[in-house]
Amino acid sequence: MAVAFAQRMELIKASEIREILKITQRPEVISFAGGLPAPELFPVEEMKHVAVTVLEESGHQALQYSTTEGYEPLRQQIAVRMNKFKINVNPADILITSGSQQALDFSGKLFINSGDVILCESPTYLAAISAFRAYRPNFVEVPTDDNGMIIEQLEKIIQATPKVKLIYVIPDFQNPTGRTWSLERRQQFIEVINKYEIPVIEDNPYGELRFEGEIFPAIKSFDQKGLVVFVSTFSKTFCPGLRIGWMAASSSFIEKYVLIKQGADLHTSSISQREISRYIDLYDFEAHIEKIIAVYRGRRDAVIQAMEQYFTKDVKFTYPNGGLFTWVEMSNGIKAGELLTQCLKEDVAFVPGDSFYPVERVENTFRLNFSNMPEQRIYEGIKRIASVMNSLVP
Repeated sequence: MAVAFAQRMELIKASEIREILKITQRPEVISFAGGLPAPELFPVEEMKHVAVTVLEESGHQALQYSTTEGYEPLRQQIAVRMNKFKINVNPADILITSGSQQALDFSGKLFINSGDVILCESPTYLAAISAFRAYRPNFVEVPTDDNGMIIEQLEKIIQATPKVKLIYVIPDFQNPTGRTWSLERRQQFIEVINKYEIPVIEDNPYGELRFEGEIFPAIKSFDQKGLVVFVSTFSKTFCPGLRIGWMAASSSFIEKYVLIKQGADLHTSSISQREISRYIDLYDFEAHIEKIIAVYRGRRDAVIQAMEQYFTKDVKFTYPNGGLFTWVEMSNGIKAGELLTQCLKEDVAFVPGDSFYPVERVENTFRLNFSNMPEQRIYEGIKRIASVMNSLVP
């Protein structure tokens, strides 16, 4: 008898980024592909001490089952940290998740029926597309510029589109483009949301990694109707291997998310939650983030300077004020997939942009990650990409 899989499996495909990362495991490859933090910045020695401390102080509890909502002291610490984004949240309205990716999957499960519509930026985060796609939605891309979603277009789409159930946005140092929404655009956006009362997932894994200026208030900070679910993670500011993320939302939403999590994994790793919490107690978390910012700022500068030096004038790219990515757009007739194929032969990798568009097919863009490579290799990698690009110009 033939095994019959669920129809949703037809929509689930291997992540293009993960497939590329298999190739980039070779040490000779200069990789701009994954959104990987710099491993040399992980606080390994401090975490050795923290791990022992947690086991000595509360080993039996750390190794036991725990509550679905998450470790209470960590939720309190997260609530304090969210003041950075002008969000005043009760720890009871925070749910700890197994990375922010789990929060995206849960959001699809909570809000989306087959055929419902998700609005998103154009382009948007590839792994969010993958998480939501299992619930069989229809995606509609909202035209997006350097300041965020274009509000007039957003409202027109809402008015013309039945069954809009969810809006997904990344306002700070967006993945993949590195762009940041202006303050005015955030305020205009929440006015539209309040008018039509559509739930919003505000994904903010990079917001604390700002290289210049002040951190902008989150869209959630303007939320008066409890429509915005703020999602974040310790993966980009601390250690992704711990798989600790969180969501902050109205109590009516959190109650539903807790039920979903109970059916998924009962709770996030007890010992990992306690280790992060104890690290925050024992060490200067802000100093750790400042160290990351200093390194990534230098690498951002390196990739921008290298592109200015080696790319031709018809190649455009974004200038991110934080985060991990810049976005490249070619107008020279080259397809990014073809460029990648040839670049891999030169031991340099990136992610073609087409995967970041759930509906449109855009083949002349690609994403560059600059956080994971030292500056000397960044310059060499961009030089190789430019050389291949020039050889492919029609």
